[in-house]
Amino acid sequence: MTLNPADLLDSLRWRYATKKFDPARKIPADQWAALEQALVLTPSSYGLQPWKFLVITDAALKARLRPASWNQAQIEDCSHLVVFLAKKDITEADLDRFIARTAEVRSTTPESLASYKGYMMGDLVNGPRHGIIGEWAARQVYIALGNFMTCAALLGIDTCPMEGLEPAKYDQILGLEGGAYRTLAACPAGYRAQDDKYASLPKVRFDPQDVLARR
Repeated sequence: MTLNPADLLDSLRWRYATKKFDPARKIPADQWAALEQALVLTPSSYGLQPWKFLVITDAALKARLRPASWNQAQIEDCSHLVVFLAKKDITEADLDRFIARTAEVRSTTPESLASYKGYMMGDLVNGPRHGIIGEWAARQVYIALGNFMTCAALLGIDTCPMEGLEPAKYDQILGLEGGAYRTLAACPAGYRAQDDKYASLPKVRFDPQDVLARR
């Protein structure tokens, strides 16, 4: 399967951080299902997937989250709101769960994957990286956020990545306190309003020679 390079670039030039959504327009169910699968298919280090994605469409819940989102209207006006959660810690139990799933999907045994588990244990659980495991998990989640926005753009769906929120208040509102995951970012998705002035502004990027090097 291939995508025309020109179409890819057109989609990336078309997308922008949407400041004003049309609250009357909703994402069709089949397109949203595809975006959910795109989240599931996001790559991650070791394949561990140290994340969860909360999809919020309930108007009352979005209204509660808006004050914790610097009062940004996109939270309420979007069709679907995705809250990106990062795993707080990685333990041996997490690795066992992943190994069991790998064995199930690939029709093998957990025992045959013992060396792979041992490698992950030495890095993420018992190694020095465990001291920054929350940061490691967060970096994986940002891969998912980028993948989500790109896939949405390819479908003609608008998004707005947001770190402009209060994670602790999100955790409280969403019942995450004391759990294994924490709020990292949010991304409203839907369709731009006709009068969003930012939609027509030229995209500001440095010249390719300023950010690309070839060796």
